[in-house]
Amino acid sequence: MRFPSAIVAKGAAILAALVILASAAPAGATDDVPEPDGVWTGPMHGPTPKTLKGAIVVDIPSLDALMAQRALFLDVGPADKKPADFPKDLPWLPIHRTIPGAVWMPGAGAAPLEPAREELFYKRVQELTRGNKSRPIVAFCHPDCWGSWNTAKRLVLKGYTRVHWYPDGIEGWQSAHETAAVKPDPAWVEAQP
Repeated sequence: MRFPSAIVAKGAAILAALVILASAAPAGATDDVPEPDGVWTGPMHGPTPKTLKGAIVVDIPSLDALMAQRALFLDVGPADKKPADFPKDLPWLPIHRTIPGAVWMPGAGAAPLEPAREELFYKRVQELTRGNKSRPIVAFCHPDCWGSWNTAKRLVLKGYTRVHWYPDGIEGWQSAHETAAVKPDPAWVEAQP
């Protein structure tokens, strides 16, 4: 099959433009996202850093070991919102699935977090750890979400010494394990304005 010369020329021009664009990136450039100094206050969804100073970034085998150590798992993923076009005559019954045994504090990774909510967050973590700042804590939510990064960063800044961040979130856990349906942490939800 023969293509008209105009199509071949246009294809060659597009290919040349792509080669030029690819070579324009500086040598050694990566898609690494730099860590902010404090919590991230930009959009919550998008690429996150690969690191978190003061915390340990973990994978599935590390999570399995932390579960055996009875680490505190904090899920800060948002609650599902009822769609605007959801039928009014049907009950809205969202189910949040997470790592078994995790404490779900929807939205706790938001930034900025109102001072009263931030204070409640720290108080609740202190209660859950029984004041032990060296108890292992794992913060997670969903991939490419700053909420869990912010949560881990807040804990590091507050002096917790064994903070772990799981950037692959619930979806990463599901690739190797079953999840469990949970309700939001009552102390976190009941105190909402």
